[in-house]
Amino acid sequence: MKASTFVYPWDVNGDPEAAGRIAALGVRQATLAAAYHSTRALTPRHPRHRIVTAEHAAVLYPMDDRWKGRELRPYAAGDWAPGDAFGEAAEALARAGLEVHTWVVLAHNSRLGADHPDTSVVNAYGDRYAWAPCIARPAVREYLVTLAAEAAVRPGARGTELESLGWYGLQHLHAHDKTGGVPLGDAGFYLMALCFCAVCREGYGAQGVDPDELAAAVRAALEPLWRGAPDEGWAGVEKLLGEANAAATRAWRDERARTLQEEAVAAVRAAAPEDFQVLLHADPVTYHVGANPGVDPAHILSVADGVVVPCAGGPALLTPFAEQRREGAVVAANFGVVSGMGGSPGTLAADAARAQGLGATELRLYHAGLASDGDLESVREALAGR
Repeated sequence: MKASTFVYPWDVNGDPEAAGRIAALGVRQATLAAAYHSTRALTPRHPRHRIVTAEHAAVLYPMDDRWKGRELRPYAAGDWAPGDAFGEAAEALARAGLEVHTWVVLAHNSRLGADHPDTSVVNAYGDRYAWAPCIARPAVREYLVTLAAEAAVRPGARGTELESLGWYGLQHLHAHDKTGGVPLGDAGFYLMALCFCAVCREGYGAQGVDPDELAAAVRAALEPLWRGAPDEGWAGVEKLLGEANAAATRAWRDERARTLQEEAVAAVRAAAPEDFQVLLHADPVTYHVGANPGVDPAHILSVADGVVVPCAGGPALLTPFAEQRREGAVVAANFGVVSGMGGSPGTLAADAARAQGLGATELRLYHAGLASDGDLESVREALAGR
């Protein structure tokens, strides 16, 4: 199986040994961040720094003229990724023999929500999620589709991986995050992700549901969860919210996500050269939200060239995508290899074999720039033994 590792431009730029070190892992591809959210990242081997603080979501290359006159537009990076940081790193990785694909984070942007509050998801209590743009809003959709096309198709890139191309919710590690005190379960997280901005309220109305009554029903449904009684799965949502209300929310949200994904992939393809690969980070549980938004496997594999599937909890999520048996479709198993962040580089060989048995065609490794020397050595050994 072809293997790729995620990497940031600041892992490579200014470190003349970085690209060669990444290539020596045995990967064939580097998935390099071109548009990324705010983060504080370790750089354990860089000759000039150990911590990089990306203060806000930004594009890591110079924007072009397509953004002139637009109210919603990407933010330029600060000194953590100056100039064409992506292009500089991409050239170094390519010289080391690696195929470069872009890594593009879309509907996850706290700065956008802070500067333009009306773009954010609003929960049933009226709380705004500044980190979560509402993908039902026309201006947000236009912004995301435009950003996808620009950030994905960078010079020298052979493909892209689009992250957060769907609904975002409460599950986000915000600054000094303190939201885990009550176990909400799948059902609670879904209810807390439901948006009640003006556009979504109209959307629920079009499904025959009064949005005020629905918001009240969501708040009532969450009451037992605040007391510590989580419900799991879609059956839990239907039990708490009622089948009719649950179905109405899904009908609205699923349609908005599916059509956004179609539009974004089409925009990337229109801007890209021939044989440019387009993958989505995705979860086969359609009501899930976040960096790997829920999708219908059959639909998404008819739109994109494949998916990158989170496997931190095991490779079971691969199966619904592999069962589609789409010829040539990429089903990439994404494993953490940073032991300090919960990854298991020491079991990578066994994990990869199990994933392949469940239909994975490629591997993704998170993340070469963050991993310790010991973790990287385990990755080298695992990939050498395949």
